[in-house]
Amino acid sequence: MKFNIITIFPELFDSYLKTSLIGKARENNLLEVKIHNLRDWTNDKHNTVDDKPFGGGLGMVMKVGPIYRAVKDIKKKNNIDKEKQKVVLFTPRGKKYNQKKATEFSNLENIIMICGRYEGVDQRVAEHIADLELSIGNYDLMGGELPAMIVLESTARLIPGVIGKDKILDKRVTEDKKFIEYPQYTRPKTFKTKDEKKWEVPEVLLSGHHKKIEKWRKEKGEKIG
Repeated sequence: MKFNIITIFPELFDSYLKTSLIGKARENNLLEVKIHNLRDWTNDKHNTVDDKPFGGGLGMVMKVGPIYRAVKDIKKKNNIDKEKQKVVLFTPRGKKYNQKKATEFSNLENIIMICGRYEGVDQRVAEHIADLELSIGNYDLMGGELPAMIVLESTARLIPGVIGKDKILDKRVTEDKKFIEYPQYTRPKTFKTKDEKKWEVPEVLLSGHHKKIEKWRKEKGEKIG
């Protein structure tokens, strides 16, 4: 699977892509991640990617031209069927990202992610270039780089081999593709605070009774996505 990320700050991804399971997955050729500098598709000596908004307003708006050329070139180079790839634009107005969407993405062959900056992105990118607009929450960020990392990691972990097990074996993902997040505990069984309080692990988790443990997890868990 390929992830193509378009950004004006490619260096933000350097350490992230080299570490942990993402780094190992890349080394083992389980996934391919390419970071593209949007300025490579500008056509002026200043490598301009933004301009003032029509009608006035605060901040600058990212231009449609460089993004259009970048996406077109990336698609041409990858040569993947339209049904097997998506172009994603991150924006606070987008559809809320969830586990179901991550599962859908894991069945693609290529995801092109456009990381906005400044005040926003020319609306023609959403209307004519992106297949969908995504938001990771009801808050503003300085750019789309963190959302891109979130989509990359949440999708990559569903690719067989990335976390050491097939995605269909993850019992925390239900048939409706929602993610069940239940409380987790590890040693010690009893943790003593400085004021002598004792924080205990629920007895059911120590029982060795798998059906009771599964029932407890379902009762305590919450569906996400």
